[in-house]
Amino acid sequence: MTKWISPPPIDIPETLVDLDLIPLVKQILARRGFSELSAAKAFLDPNEYTPTDGWEMPDLRAAVDRIEQAIHTRESICVWGDFDVDGQTSTALLVQTLHALGADVHWHIPIRATESHGIKIPYLKEVIDNGAEVILTCDTGVSEIEAIEYANARGIDVVVTDHHDLPPKLPNAVAVVNSKRLPEEHPLSTLPGVGVAYLLAQKLLERRKKKDSSLNLHHSSLLDLVALGITADVAELYGDARYFLQRGLIELRQTKRIGLQTLYELAGINPLTVNEGDIGFGIAPRMNAIGRLGDANIMVDFLTTETPSRARVIATQLEGLNTQRRLLTSQIYQAAEAQIRDNPKLKETAALVLAQKDWPAGVIGITASRLGERYRKPVILLSVSEDGKARGSARSVAGIHITEAIAAQKDILHGFGGHPMAAGMALNADKIPAFRRQISNTIKKHLGTEKLPEATLVIDAWLPLNDLTLALSADLTKLAPFGPRNPTLILASRDLSLSHIAKIGKNKEHLRLTVKDREDNVQSILWWNGADEELPSKESRFDLAFKMRTGEYKGQPQLTLEIVDFRVTEEVEKVESRKKEIEVIRLKVKDWEVESGKAQIFVEGKSEIKGRNRYALEKSDELAIYTSPPGQSELRTILEEVKPEKVYLIGINPPEFTPKTFLAHLAGLVKYTLAKKDGKTTISALAAVTAQRETTIRLGLEWLVAGGQVYVEVLDDDVFLSKLTRKLEKHAQEDLFLAVKGLLAETVAFRKHFHITEMNGIFS
Repeated sequence: MTKWISPPPIDIPETLVDLDLIPLVKQILARRGFSELSAAKAFLDPNEYTPTDGWEMPDLRAAVDRIEQAIHTRESICVWGDFDVDGQTSTALLVQTLHALGADVHWHIPIRATESHGIKIPYLKEVIDNGAEVILTCDTGVSEIEAIEYANARGIDVVVTDHHDLPPKLPNAVAVVNSKRLPEEHPLSTLPGVGVAYLLAQKLLERRKKKDSSLNLHHSSLLDLVALGITADVAELYGDARYFLQRGLIELRQTKRIGLQTLYELAGINPLTVNEGDIGFGIAPRMNAIGRLGDANIMVDFLTTETPSRARVIATQLEGLNTQRRLLTSQIYQAAEAQIRDNPKLKETAALVLAQKDWPAGVIGITASRLGERYRKPVILLSVSEDGKARGSARSVAGIHITEAIAAQKDILHGFGGHPMAAGMALNADKIPAFRRQISNTIKKHLGTEKLPEATLVIDAWLPLNDLTLALSADLTKLAPFGPRNPTLILASRDLSLSHIAKIGKNKEHLRLTVKDREDNVQSILWWNGADEELPSKESRFDLAFKMRTGEYKGQPQLTLEIVDFRVTEEVEKVESRKKEIEVIRLKVKDWEVESGKAQIFVEGKSEIKGRNRYALEKSDELAIYTSPPGQSELRTILEEVKPEKVYLIGINPPEFTPKTFLAHLAGLVKYTLAKKDGKTTISALAAVTAQRETTIRLGLEWLVAGGQVYVEVLDDDVFLSKLTRKLEKHAQEDLFLAVKGLLAETVAFRKHFHITEMNGIFS
């Protein structure tokens, strides 16, 4: 159970009052520690931030000097990177820079399946044997003591640029440029590998520019790569890391890299609006896929090539590998869940440890993360090979340093490594039961209890559904980019009910939910991978926590909500349905005024009487049908929803539409929705306000589309409207007009029947 933490009341500091922001954004800034105007401006606007001088990074000057020397003396430089996005971008950035400076440069990115991370001596030997005279690492190297000693013994200088945790003793390199060598609150301290590599490139280019004004590469054009690495490596967005990301996003929106342009095209990303979300969920997974499942060395070509055909070949390969990665991840997840179903005791340990033969090592970490989110505990997945060895990935939760917990089992491990939230390890497969037992005991001992710390969810703002608009989304986006130290805003709405559920996605693995409040405001919300999750019942009421962003659909902005959590606040006991006699009392309006009391009132269309439409009704002993329903099926649905014991029939008819007046009325509602509700409504809302059948609404909207003045996209119950001038489809309009005319006539006939038929006939 997750504990929700509501935002504490806060006064906007006087220093922030004059900021051109809505009050909610100012309050969030204040809660996130901004009280000074200058600091807030520097956070919001990169033009207001003063970047830190890179020379403050330890050993950077020594690194620049040695690389300059290598360029001058034409020594062969090998850039040694890593296969994740941070490593790929670091390598490409340094190779591009060194090429521009006239260096003799090559690169080596380890292949995950055979080398894993870091510098393995057999592969280093091969690189040196092939002529490398200087090794320049990026996103790796700080812990490679033995490999660097080997290089030194061969007469090869090593320059390390890295950001990983420092070992007890630094390697014997010419320079060890690592952001972790700075104090924690230093503005450069949270830079990932590509950020550290950028500082080296920046200083090399600045020095050369002083001597050679014709140099055609400026370091700012490299910030697109820096933005990719910062986001993909989930770096803390503090100080220069945030500044580099802000500047890098600007570069990404105008990038000249043909590879990225092609990736945008194939991934369906609008280059003009690229943000950190597009990187995290669109670009980075594709780039990571080749590192997990293939050979990432071609990514340097991909990020630096000027040949469109080469870029397209690699981009297409990335698409294929990403599809494979998704499939493998899904298969591993399903296999893991099957193990848990077959042996529920696996869930009782403090860490969920699962193993299976030949799980792909490159993707088990992704699945471990997803399982960790579901079960709210550390998860370790192990792939068992034919030789009886098990190699695995671990993902943790807040409060558990997973690498320390794994280290405590080193007596049964072949090796391990990682950081507080993720780790890798290897052991004999026959030791897995002992490993599961021992690591769970270690975690329990650390906690001092058999329960993990209570999970918490910090709510940034409580908002009613009708406040959720594109305009508000744009205002909140001024706090972006989001990430560690500036987390994505979590919004919440109270007292909702669930009105519609639809499974979406190629494999129906996602959910699109429609929720509504007591005023019948509705919103559509997505639940990624939510198809197998437990939902609140349609009878219950709940609070909903979600993320909000502005997306795009067919070139038009679209508000997108994504579920984070829900908590049921009012659970209605489900009663087994049973056939029972309903007492039906037909009343005139004047008699109804005497009888009215505890009955729930059904009313639709324009009416002075307050009540509920067919979609807002709840279970009640008494029901008053004030306005006549539009058809027999709608009446049946009303009775099934309310399950009344007594029904008062008043049966006032809503205004009767002709086809022309109905279509004109619907056009007016569309115009209002476009102007006031960002073009977003629902079939159910339109049916309720017009007191017509849903089919009539759908055909009416199709008639408007055929008229060429509006574009309508209907997804289940959701309706998305946009102003688009299209060619008039006269024949289609004529056919739709006749169809609408027929449906309206059926509704008129039913309402007459509703008034004159014996009550038994109505409810049969």
